[in-house]
Amino acid sequence: MANVKFDKKTFEKEIGKIDEEMQEKISLFGTPFESLDEESLEIEVFPNRPDLLSYQGFKRSFLAFLGKKTGFKNYKLKKPEKNYEVKVDSSVKDVRPFTVCAIVKDLKLNEKRIKEIIDIQEKLHATMGRQRKKLAIGIYPLEKISFPINYRAVEPDKIKFHPLDSPREMSGLEILQKHPAGKEFAHLLAGKIKFPIFVDSQNNILSMPPVINSEKTGRVSENTREIFIECSGFDYNILEKALTIIVTNLAEMGGDIYQIKVKDKITPSFKSEKMPLSLDKTNKILGLKINEKTLKKLIEKMGHNYTNGKVEIPPWRTDILHEIDLIEDVAIAYGYDNFEPLIPKVSTIGKENPKEIVKRKISEILTGLELLEVSNYHLTKKEDQFLKMGIQEKEESNFIEVESSKTDYTIMRKDLLHYALKIISENNDSEYPQKIFEMGRAFCTDKNKNIIEEEKLSVATTPGNFTDLKQILDYLFYNLGLEFKVKEPEKDSLPFVEGRAAEIIFEGEKIGVIGEIHPKILKNWKIKMPVSLLEINLEKIFQKF
Repeated sequence: MANVKFDKKTFEKEIGKIDEEMQEKISLFGTPFESLDEESLEIEVFPNRPDLLSYQGFKRSFLAFLGKKTGFKNYKLKKPEKNYEVKVDSSVKDVRPFTVCAIVKDLKLNEKRIKEIIDIQEKLHATMGRQRKKLAIGIYPLEKISFPINYRAVEPDKIKFHPLDSPREMSGLEILQKHPAGKEFAHLLAGKIKFPIFVDSQNNILSMPPVINSEKTGRVSENTREIFIECSGFDYNILEKALTIIVTNLAEMGGDIYQIKVKDKITPSFKSEKMPLSLDKTNKILGLKINEKTLKKLIEKMGHNYTNGKVEIPPWRTDILHEIDLIEDVAIAYGYDNFEPLIPKVSTIGKENPKEIVKRKISEILTGLELLEVSNYHLTKKEDQFLKMGIQEKEESNFIEVESSKTDYTIMRKDLLHYALKIISENNDSEYPQKIFEMGRAFCTDKNKNIIEEEKLSVATTPGNFTDLKQILDYLFYNLGLEFKVKEPEKDSLPFVEGRAAEIIFEGEKIGVIGEIHPKILKNWKIKMPVSLLEINLEKIFQKF
């Protein structure tokens, strides 16, 4: 989340008087009102609405919400002029592969507006850009730049320019080692053989993203009337959205937007997305009985266009991913204060799930023994679930695999054991002893391929042995008022050491395993200390409460 301040005098002149009613409307818009003084008002903007991080963006959307200027606001894009081109070299592929660019002319800048431009730039860096990791923005006075511009990556010792707020010229490595901005963002270029740079046709370096601009070509002043903007990073869609947010803000200041040819694309494109919106679903989810005319009015109060069941979404809106997001916009426009609370027509009384009571008691017992509770994803990697645990994938048949996974996490976890080892492996340099536990669901299938979900508990200690962990298990069952037995495993004891492992028996049934992890498995996980592990299925224990 980010807090932003707007000039009070400007707000009241262009939007309206900031009385109690206006403060309430600001909050109902989804931007909680924080404070007001003689000079400014402060609001909070949630991460899903970076388009509201500047006064211009907020004014555009809030005026629509107030019903003063509804619907999709169109901005005129002027085609690239001669030589308005940015050439992207293949050398940036492994550093920061994408860039999008634009030019804005006929600006009338002053100290206040320059500050506003810098503020939105830095807020986008911090939010959408994840502190410049995903997105870096450069803004330059156009009169100091010669087109075409080249975006390429160069060895750091061959990069030499005068960075902003530096007394002298520096090399790429010197900037990372000695310049304040270089020190702050050096980690973003750590391990890179080449650093990205923007260079104009006169061989002047404009900037070294994501770190800093050049003093010669990268400082905007009150005399600047035309600016060049570039956004570089790893996700083309995010770059396009960020560029759109910036240039439309500048257009709100009176600027004219010019496109630029970037490799084989023309940017910005201002391409809007159209998404269906069901009147029946909207009424059902929100508990309303509005007609299509009212739906059109409400959705256009949020800056969209509506025609025949389809919504045209502004290109600066990054938060609309699904129809439900549009329904949320309808709810905001309708006004949360206008919804009538109703008592549900049910005769049941809510109470805590008995399983959760047992889990909380187990957690209290184990934390009392100075164990740290952890939580992991339900999805896991095949390599972690099988190979690192000494299991061949072909030996397993009842695991659940996710179709078309976008990551390496492609299967539902069958147990919690491997995740306990994963955490210990990732904390090799942390202080010992390490004692952790986790309660969570594990997934498998039965003979008929039906999915089975079971609640399990895992406990791991390092350095640890069978005896120490057995004492923890004894203490846990004693405090639960239950009894258990242990017996030798009936088959290969991997991932445990043979003779140092056992099956946990409860009321005649095997519910878990306990033992010391085999050195071969520890080597797979690059763990240097001995580890003892146990896992039990909690489903049968739940039945006793």
